[in-house]
Amino acid sequence: MPSAAMGRLPPAVGRQFGRMRTPSSLGAKLVLIMTAVGLVAAVAITLLLAGIITPSFTKLEDKAIAGHVERTRAALSEYAAKVENAVRDYGDWNDSYAYMAHPDARFERESFSPLAMSNIGVDGMAYVTPGGRIVIARWRDPVSGVERPALRSRLTAMIGRTDLGRVVGRQSSGRFYARVGDRVAAIGVARVRRSDGSGDARGYVLMARAITSQQISALLQLNARIDLAAIADRGTVTPTRSKLTIAVPIPGADGHAVASTRFSVPREVSLLGRRMLLLAVAGSTMLLLLVLIVLRRMIERLVLRPLHRVEGHMQRVRASGSLALLEEDGRRDEVGSLGRSFNAMLRQLKDLREQIEVQSFDLGRSESAVAVMHNVRNALNPISTILSQGIAQPAPVDRTTIDRAIGELARSDMPDARRQKLAAFVAAALEAEIANREATRRELTIGREAMAHVLEIIGQQQRAAHERPVLELCDVSDIIARNATIARYSQGASIAFSFPAGPSPVLASRVILSQVIGNLFGNAVESIVARGTGSGSIAATITQADDRVTIAIRDDGEGFSPEIAATLFQRGFSTRAHKSGGLGLHWCANSMNAMEGSLKLESDGPGLGAVAILTLHAGDQALAQAA
Repeated sequence: MPSAAMGRLPPAVGRQFGRMRTPSSLGAKLVLIMTAVGLVAAVAITLLLAGIITPSFTKLEDKAIAGHVERTRAALSEYAAKVENAVRDYGDWNDSYAYMAHPDARFERESFSPLAMSNIGVDGMAYVTPGGRIVIARWRDPVSGVERPALRSRLTAMIGRTDLGRVVGRQSSGRFYARVGDRVAAIGVARVRRSDGSGDARGYVLMARAITSQQISALLQLNARIDLAAIADRGTVTPTRSKLTIAVPIPGADGHAVASTRFSVPREVSLLGRRMLLLAVAGSTMLLLLVLIVLRRMIERLVLRPLHRVEGHMQRVRASGSLALLEEDGRRDEVGSLGRSFNAMLRQLKDLREQIEVQSFDLGRSESAVAVMHNVRNALNPISTILSQGIAQPAPVDRTTIDRAIGELARSDMPDARRQKLAAFVAAALEAEIANREATRRELTIGREAMAHVLEIIGQQQRAAHERPVLELCDVSDIIARNATIARYSQGASIAFSFPAGPSPVLASRVILSQVIGNLFGNAVESIVARGTGSGSIAATITQADDRVTIAIRDDGEGFSPEIAATLFQRGFSTRAHKSGGLGLHWCANSMNAMEGSLKLESDGPGLGAVAILTLHAGDQALAQAA
């Protein structure tokens, strides 16, 4: 999904997004923070606007609904008021007063004729005595003018169920709505009395005018209808998304609804509120998005780009090792201060590097000299041991005893048996002297080899004092064997050596590698002697993997704690308190590094021995390349 989205972005935006999509980068964190803030702000603004706009427009809609209801009630009341005004004239008419006393056909023809009722604008009329008896009642068809007996009977039935006195009350007239068959009519009722108000009321005159859906629509100026099915004493409002259906009850004589006026009006106020809310939310969101984009670009320009420039320069310095200064842009803010501080640090590092190089050169010469003396001392140890053993070693046979035996042999009177014994003694003494001389010659030969090794070390050091050691093909097995022969005479301990006999070519400086292995053998012997058993063993193994040869020199000496393995190669460090040492291992490690190899020491713990592991380039690879 992210790759598809980036494919639709402009190239520049895609590159910026690619640089900042790493969650651990500062740019990605800032984008995530701004996005979160933007989302929270958009939701908060939406809720705020919804909390302000929606209730306000809801109130406006409620007021509009109340206005429609009041207008409908006013239209119904006005329609019934017209019927009441018409019936009031008949109630105050003297002829009506006389008719109620003596009903006659003439009055009925003149006052109840279809023409008369049409002129008045009513559909039905009736005269009712105070006791509720109907004197006369008629209902005509408003279109044809023909009397409708069925509706007249419905009218009389309605009059029989209605308390006209309660409708009129203390007034001279009253009005209400009633169901007359399948129609709803506005009913006007007036007391029958003289026009001057004298005399007792002689009953009631009642007029009815039907109201249709077309009439109520004309009164309300909208599409409305009379609903006879849904009768409720309280008005109802049924909202949908686009319109409101309002039902206004039409009250009867007893206050209960006889029908309802139902019409629908568009929800213009609500729709306007929703549009305003959408516009406000969209506008605020776009404004917030614009602010975030501008803020994002400003952060990219003022913060991230300079930081990327500093980071890129630091990576180039790390990769090349060149302490080149960062080009300053003249800014006076925190980023500019960071660049100046970084350049100041580079200058200090450059000065320190130069000082360290000078000190390293001086220290290297001093350390090299000390290392040479250390290695010369190790090589002279066998010579000292041989000379000491030669001086302290007694003659195999006492010289006085030999002289006395020779003197006795010179006598002529010596018995044969005695002469034979003396002759055997002298022969044995001579053989012992010859064997002793041969042993001395062998030891002197070893001493001469050790001395030659010392001279070679000194000569090689003189030749390579200021040069990197030249790597050549060396047989590490032969070097191990020579140093093992010399190490046998170190410290006067009984050491058992084991090492491979076959040739193992490596690329190294033969003299330096011999010094390193001799130094490691010397340390192993010292470790065995320090253990106090008087004897021990040193085993050397050689393995090859690809183009690397690994030499492992294992001893069963006193060993060391694994925690101090990393400090063994520090200059001046030693595992034994009586030794100032540490130079040998320090020099050995540096020498192995100079020969493109490595050296490490391992031990399972005190008393469990140790192993020195050397790695070098294999010599057979060089031979194969040369061929």
